[in-house]
Amino acid sequence: MIRIRSIRKKLVTVVLLSTLAALVVSISALIVYDLRAYHRALLSDMSTQAELLGRMTAAALTFDDKRLASDNLALLRIRPGVRAGALYDADGALFATYTAPGETLPLPPRAFEPSVRVDGDALLITKAVFENGERLGTVYLRAEYGLLARTLDYALVALVVIALALIIAWLLAHRLGRALTTPITSITEVAREVVSSRDYSQRAQRISNDEAGELVQSFNAMLTEIEARTGALEESNQTIARESEERAAAQEEVMRLNERLEGRVQERTRQLEVINHELELAMEAAKSANAAKSAFLSSMSHELRTPLNAILGFAQILTSDTLPTTTAQKKEFANHILKSGRHLLTLINEILDLAKVESGTVALSMEPVALDDMLAECRDMVEPMGRARRIRMLFPDHTGAVLLADRTRLKQVLLNLFSNAVKYNREMGAVVFDCTPQGPNRVRLSVQDTGLGLRPDQVDALFQPFNRLGQENGSEEGTGIGLVVTRRLVELMGGAIGVTSSVGVGTVFWIELELTQPVPSALASGTVLALGRRDQARPAAGHTLLYVEDNPANLKLVQEIVGFRPELRLLTAHDAHLGIEMAKAHAPDLILMDINLPGMSGIDALAELRRDRRTSHIPVLALTANAMPRDVEKGISAGFYRYLTKPINIDEFNDAIDATLALIEQQRNEPKAGQS
Repeated sequence: MIRIRSIRKKLVTVVLLSTLAALVVSISALIVYDLRAYHRALLSDMSTQAELLGRMTAAALTFDDKRLASDNLALLRIRPGVRAGALYDADGALFATYTAPGETLPLPPRAFEPSVRVDGDALLITKAVFENGERLGTVYLRAEYGLLARTLDYALVALVVIALALIIAWLLAHRLGRALTTPITSITEVAREVVSSRDYSQRAQRISNDEAGELVQSFNAMLTEIEARTGALEESNQTIARESEERAAAQEEVMRLNERLEGRVQERTRQLEVINHELELAMEAAKSANAAKSAFLSSMSHELRTPLNAILGFAQILTSDTLPTTTAQKKEFANHILKSGRHLLTLINEILDLAKVESGTVALSMEPVALDDMLAECRDMVEPMGRARRIRMLFPDHTGAVLLADRTRLKQVLLNLFSNAVKYNREMGAVVFDCTPQGPNRVRLSVQDTGLGLRPDQVDALFQPFNRLGQENGSEEGTGIGLVVTRRLVELMGGAIGVTSSVGVGTVFWIELELTQPVPSALASGTVLALGRRDQARPAAGHTLLYVEDNPANLKLVQEIVGFRPELRLLTAHDAHLGIEMAKAHAPDLILMDINLPGMSGIDALAELRRDRRTSHIPVLALTANAMPRDVEKGISAGFYRYLTKPINIDEFNDAIDATLALIEQQRNEPKAGQS
């Protein structure tokens, strides 16, 4: 072991070793903490990404829409750290994939159990996708891990920092060692001179004010007591004053730094609170969007299945060899099929229009449009609808207005407003069109009806998809998205749309558009709404079947099916309240119940029947267009004996009726068998 005799070398060595130890420990702790935080943050971020991706692709897995799944996976391109992603269906088969540019590693051909693991420089995450407790599939993500590269970068930075710190420490220690050892050397030389010459007038040179300087001062004090005491007292007072000033300055600096630190902490806390609040709002928005999407799909499924029920049902009768039909019946059934097909085409066109408007793919051709010519075209199309219900259509003789609009889309908007005014009007009512100026460059077009009117809460929800003008009787067909498309088209043409309504008086829909020339004043205003039904016939037979349905075509279809079974007597009711009263009055053997009924739903009607002892024993079968899995589960749990979905499959329909009647006969015969 090398012995270091110089105090200066010892001091430098101690400083360097202390500095090295402190740097190694502190930098190592920081690197370990940062790497651990990076690892946790990466795992949390990728897990959240996988969960959000699973929620986004739940609908695609439910409806087997690979294109939608691929579009959702393509959103991963905004995350450069994600190198690959895949979606697997419930059977584990590959459903949709995403691969970042330059990625060469293949994706697993099949899904494996949910896990989080590290494979080399890649982080692999697998999460299951659930919807209402049902596993729809699996999400797989492969992201860059980067922990090893980060560790190497930190090691290189640490080495550079340690080297620079040691160099600075060596320079400081070398200078400090010189300052400490020089006074000791001076004292040694003066002591030798005093011992040899006995000359006490000599003084050791003082070069610092620290302990070494004090040692020199004490040594000089031995040479002359008075001079040494006076000098020592003055020096001591000066030192105390200087240290007091330095202490006060240091204390002020510490207080200032503490205040700055507290301000930074408070500012950072506020920033974190704002970020957390924004994150909560984003999560709530994502949940709301997911719920809105589910409600939209459920409503769209119901609306599309309703006309399909009549189409497929009557088509099965026409093509069946076991259900003979007359020529008159075939013609009537074909008319029902044609009417339902046209209605289905209207629904599909409205849904496609909404999709185009929402996606921003609607191209408008803005041009001058003569309002009088446009009204003439619309009048020819809507007056036959009005005459069928004895509704007067009142138009101004001449407006002279020329609008800046897209001709095709303007006609679509006006026809939608006119058809709604006729559809939801009273019998022998009126529809009034009015044109009034709104300033020098705008005009207001209004369509007024004499219908039932809308409550304020119905007006607030009017421009939402699948809201049928706020009507609660549900007897009019349609998706309820016509007004949504109308509003978007008017806004795209630079206009505005609004509505005013009075319950029992009527409703006024108005749109405002720009003019290309001045508009003269036009007529006054007018009104909207009401619906009709037709009574249903009742064949008679051995067993009584009550069918509660608000759609005339569906009632007719079941009438025709039951007509081939002479042992059945059919009763019909067009709403739940009438159905409950007829069940109490006629005590049918079984009941067919639609779910989406006006006023009271089929589920509420079932609960009402179960509470009454006169009807609690009657089996109730659901026959509805609500065919989503959660709707079926809800219906079975509510107490329906069987759950049949539209369009009707005649064989399944008859099997359900036969099984129910067989159960009824068995229950009736059991007491007789016990008595014998």
